[in-house]
Amino acid sequence: MRALLFRYSLPRLAASKLAGAISPAGYFGPWSSLRLEDVPEPTLHGDDWAIVRTRLAGICGSDAKQAFLRGDRDNPLTALVSFPHVLGHEALGIVERVGPAVQRLSPGQRVVLNPWISCAPRALSPVCAACEHGDYMLCERFTAGTLPPSIHLGNCAGANGAFAERFAAHESQLFPVPDGISDDQAVLADPFSVQLHAVLRHPPRHGEAALVYGCGTLGLITIAILRILHPDVVVWAVARYPHQQRLARNLGASEVLPADPGELIGRVAALADAVPLRPWSGKPWLMRGPGMIYDTVGSPPTVETALRLAAPRAALVISGVEAPRRFEWTPLYFKEVDVVGSNAFGIEPFEGERLHAFEAYFRLVARGLDLSALVTHRFPLARYRDAFLAMRDHGRSGAVKCVFAFDEAQSANASA
Repeated sequence: MRALLFRYSLPRLAASKLAGAISPAGYFGPWSSLRLEDVPEPTLHGDDWAIVRTRLAGICGSDAKQAFLRGDRDNPLTALVSFPHVLGHEALGIVERVGPAVQRLSPGQRVVLNPWISCAPRALSPVCAACEHGDYMLCERFTAGTLPPSIHLGNCAGANGAFAERFAAHESQLFPVPDGISDDQAVLADPFSVQLHAVLRHPPRHGEAALVYGCGTLGLITIAILRILHPDVVVWAVARYPHQQRLARNLGASEVLPADPGELIGRVAALADAVPLRPWSGKPWLMRGPGMIYDTVGSPPTVETALRLAAPRAALVISGVEAPRRFEWTPLYFKEVDVVGSNAFGIEPFEGERLHAFEAYFRLVARGLDLSALVTHRFPLARYRDAFLAMRDHGRSGAVKCVFAFDEAQSANASA
């Protein structure tokens, strides 16, 4: 079958870097580590595994960063990946075959993928303390068990991800999609759950504005979650492009602010009735601002600007993933800002219950939540270069969530 495979090769990486410096398309030349290849059909890794035919596969920001080699060799998470691997972990598909021990799935069901290769998929028993609590993304055994080192499907050499015609997954990783939920709604279950986890762990403060930094998929979803779960909170959104600004307003942002740091600080100062403090050099900063900031970009410039904007003892929740660089962080200690990371999702406290984040999402969709407008572009897998380039240039393409469409009908409606 055809799949999008990433091979770790220093000569290929070097050639891609050089070609990519000339043009973004250079990352996808014949020398690239990321290539469409023929790979073996997936197999059941245990009696409690299933084979799924991929229908839609969302392209995560982490997939795009890998395609464009936006990472450092000293990233600690390189201890938890294995090569070569087929990318893709945001998946909707149809169950084709189940192992003899599978109890709650049957062929023909639509399912979405919880990609984490934690204790249960690795056939480890008893499970670790994190998995016992439902924090699968914090599993202590990503290097143990029956599969090679890997965090989730999409970076595992022993089990391919969803940028392929089919993939295998453990029964616990597959969640049936309720009737009445469209494919476009279902494929957003993973990114929605990422931000639901962030907001549930770190809710906004009553009476204080919350700022959502970045209006890609994660940021726009965060705005929607805040409007549903905290309708009394004023939401300020930072958006770079016109299509993001429009969607942010549609989803409930009270103010849509410019992405330029200097302009942004000035606008927040006016909204918060704050006096900008101007140092000898560099950007101004504030002693009055939002009490909660959700940074869905996570770059050095956004983290630095967020610290300059934050109210004293505010919280900055970082769910975006960018390579670290030096930045001026003095306001962190001076204003006693809490900076916390938020990683993926698992079993969450929701409406007095403990539900998997996917189940909470499906419950909200059944009540009328519809984020399908965020799925802006569809591509057949053969056009993966166009898909990644659309994600790289959001301003020109108008992309929010790009997906690979595997069904004929889906591919026939692929984005130009």
